[in-house]
Amino acid sequence: MGMPTESRLALVRRARRMNRILAETYPEAHCELDFGTPLELLVATILSAQCTDKRVNMVTPILFAKYPTVDDYAGADRAEMEEIIRSTGFFRAKTNSIIGMAQAVCEQHGGVVPGKLKDLVKLPGVGRKTANVVLGNAFGVPGLTVDTHFQRLVRRFGWTDETDPVKIEHVVGELIPKREWTIFSHRVIWHGRRICHARTPACGVCPLAALCPSYGTGPTDAAKAQKLVRPGPFS
Repeated sequence: MGMPTESRLALVRRARRMNRILAETYPEAHCELDFGTPLELLVATILSAQCTDKRVNMVTPILFAKYPTVDDYAGADRAEMEEIIRSTGFFRAKTNSIIGMAQAVCEQHGGVVPGKLKDLVKLPGVGRKTANVVLGNAFGVPGLTVDTHFQRLVRRFGWTDETDPVKIEHVVGELIPKREWTIFSHRVIWHGRRICHARTPACGVCPLAALCPSYGTGPTDAAKAQKLVRPGPFS
């Protein structure tokens, strides 16, 4: 995959044009997890693993009311938390991560969620993806959220052949201005959820069609493609 004989300069220009088109297509793009504080976003993002944002948003109002502070999470009754988050899947592992994360925040950061990548990734259950979600959306620190949608789309765009999330993050970080990393991540994820689906993308109505080397992976007929478009808000 990729644009044949495309120079580095041409790739950068194409990537930035695609980003501008996505910005015009999804001016309302934002984090679809509901939260009010860095702690709430951290918990919600841990819960979002292998689960839809829609489902997480159904669970978190109960969870946030039950555990309003990091100390509450740190001292939570495991069985009670598991029951609240059961519907998000992998609830035992997620309970371990949330309680462990909260205990580490209390012991190592004075009960305050840290605002640096190097500190966040050391917390139980927190990898680079989760850390970048929290940094970008709760702290205003630019970060690329390399989730499954993001990985699939940037490869489909012909920007990289890498499969390792960290390598993908670095490649894309060199194509898109740092100040836009967070909002660009949302635009790509929204596009992946709405139009550029994994199995059958809606190529015939895709605003990026003229710039995408994968055009034709899905139906190019506009009427057929339109039936594949999924409106938000999303899961």
